[in-house]
Amino acid sequence: MRLLANNTYICLLFAILMLCTGCVSTKPGFTLNVKPGTKEDASVAAVKLVGQLQSRKGTAPIIITIPKGRYDFYPDSAFVREYYISNHDQDNPKKVGFALEGLQNVTIDGQGSEFIFHGRMIPFAILKGRNITLKNFSIDFELPALRQLNILEVNVGNNELLAEIYPQGNYRIDNEQLVLLGEGYEVIPRGSMAFRSDKRLTYMRSDVGFNPQSVTEVSPNVLRIKGWNEVKKTSPDERYVLRSWYRPTPGIFISECTNTVLENVKVHYAEGMGMLAQMSENITLDGFSVCLKGAEDPRFFTTQADATHFSACKGVIISKNGLYEGMADDAINIHGTYLRITRRVNDNTLQARYMHPQSWGFKWGETGDSIQFVESEKMELAGNHVNTIASIKAIDKPTEFGAKEFEITFADALPQEISETGKFGIENLTQTPEVIFSNNIIRNNRARGALFSTPRRVVCENNLFDHTHGTAILLCGDCNGWYETGACKEVIIRNNRFINALTATYQFTNAIISIYPEIPNLKEQQQFFHSGIVIEDNTFETFDRPLVYAKSTNGLIFRNNTVTCNTEFEPFHWNKYPFFFERVDNILIENNRFENGWDPEKEIKTELSTSDAVTVR
Repeated sequence: MRLLANNTYICLLFAILMLCTGCVSTKPGFTLNVKPGTKEDASVAAVKLVGQLQSRKGTAPIIITIPKGRYDFYPDSAFVREYYISNHDQDNPKKVGFALEGLQNVTIDGQGSEFIFHGRMIPFAILKGRNITLKNFSIDFELPALRQLNILEVNVGNNELLAEIYPQGNYRIDNEQLVLLGEGYEVIPRGSMAFRSDKRLTYMRSDVGFNPQSVTEVSPNVLRIKGWNEVKKTSPDERYVLRSWYRPTPGIFISECTNTVLENVKVHYAEGMGMLAQMSENITLDGFSVCLKGAEDPRFFTTQADATHFSACKGVIISKNGLYEGMADDAINIHGTYLRITRRVNDNTLQARYMHPQSWGFKWGETGDSIQFVESEKMELAGNHVNTIASIKAIDKPTEFGAKEFEITFADALPQEISETGKFGIENLTQTPEVIFSNNIIRNNRARGALFSTPRRVVCENNLFDHTHGTAILLCGDCNGWYETGACKEVIIRNNRFINALTATYQFTNAIISIYPEIPNLKEQQQFFHSGIVIEDNTFETFDRPLVYAKSTNGLIFRNNTVTCNTEFEPFHWNKYPFFFERVDNILIENNRFENGWDPEKEIKTELSTSDAVTVR
């Protein structure tokens, strides 16, 4: 009896110990209860699974394992939600495959599965979650909204070309205008991206309009396109990816979460960002990719917009070991959102609103958050004083959900100049992250590579930037158009390899590394916007001259870098200087190796700067 009692006691102690140390369970019945490979509607099973997770007792860690296979998700039986998503079109309601809301300590392991979505859907939404991990699966859509024209013949004399559409079918021609048919929606393409046959974007062809005089069908899936401006520039075997500018749904949506991990997840297509995170803390992407399905994939494109995008996040963002290719925008973009001041209520209270049509409707700040004010025309701090939110409430909606305008009361009195009579923005300093972007491959994408806009430490290292169509790295800031914060204070760019970036120009693409805050009145600016930037131990392989452009920057070091020239493309960029600086100070260029024979002392252009602003040694 004593032995039995002792054994029972030991078992109880072991059980308590396992509970206290966060033992992970794989509870029977918690899986996607649908047979893979059958095209049966997995949305029904996803709704059931999420319901089980939301009703389970306790928050002990749990792993949901899904047998490897193909699963098809359809919108009619999916979750229906009203979401407001930063940098996306705010149309509602949205269909959602997995609406993971209010969960804690949950891992979903797809074990190599393919999740195929139909229609317009958000595959995964994670809201107000804690310790959520998604791993080991891919996301794709049966029929993307983007389509591809594979050029077969070019007849310059007749100003026409023949092209095969891919994926085949699912189109019609109305009055000689091409209409793309999705599953439950239609798209009239207005723009395109031009690709070479090797899946690199075509040299000097950015944002090609799609406005032919006529489109007719020669045979099923073969189109005659007449009177298109691209006819004279096009060669057989090129591809044009037809697109709109519409961004309804990201592949993965993360909002107001803590400790989110995406591990070995691949997004092959989304009609918005591959992943969009907002107002969340601590996000790790490890092996997360927005990519094609390999070298033999007939598609040349992935997402309609950025691969990854972080809006008003905090804590630490880690993005490592990823592959980002074929996107219609940047690989990573990290920023906050300025509110524009619309009314001074009293000495402690302001009204302010979201300004960009794709960024509104979600929480902007909370009581206790630190803020600062910026004068928009000169992009200078106003009042030079960090304040604190005492209270914040929406004034055009009952809550911040779906709101555009807020009334904010601050702990300290406001500077006298802050009012609606000028152009002032408010920046939330609490909702700003540290960033580690490492060991990633960014290649063959439109626009830019990596965008960082945060005052906290950024480390961008050991990445390969391979034929980004525009600037490889951009440090920005804009309280006039995009309303995306903010000033960088410590950025380390090291041990990266840049191969033939900037084969076309886009917004803010003045060099391979472009430090370009949008400042309408730069001449009257008194303060600097960016500071603390180190570019070291990188390799630049380039066909053209612009290496670094910097505006309104105090403190930049360019050292121990190697620069080589090649002849893959003809130089074309308007910026003829490896180093072009506007209104800068404390710039140091030292110990670099220029294998093309450039003399950096003779290759620097400075404007609006003192004579000793740049040191070369």
